[in-house]
Amino acid sequence: MNIVLWIIQILLALLFLFAGITKLLPILPPPPPDLPLPPVWFLKFIGLCELLGGLGLVLPGLFRVKQYLTVLAAIGLTIIMIGATIITIMGPGVGAAVPPLVVGLLCAFVAYGRTKLRPLS
Repeated sequence: MNIVLWIIQILLALLFLFAGITKLLPILPPPPPDLPLPPVWFLKFIGLCELLGGLGLVLPGLFRVKQYLTVLAAIGLTIIMIGATIITIMGPGVGAAVPPLVVGLLCAFVAYGRTKLRPLS
């Protein structure tokens, strides 16, 4: 179970690091103007939270310092993904909301796994 949790944590960390960086740095062209988007400051805030959450999923376990932060990062990212799922359902529809829902469930599994199943020690 420890290996499974580490694999999920690393994959989620890579996903959230990429998502956070793309929100903080305008690497990609802006989306079409007909999409209703939140304010830029809110996107930057979410990007920063995703970046820090991605780091929080792996760094405490790697350095064996304040390992409870991994659980807190997973819980915070779960909350972000709940919001992403709701916003996606309101916009493109239910079909497009499946990826953020799956990512949110994986974050919740990491939080549960690192709390009850196989805590970091």
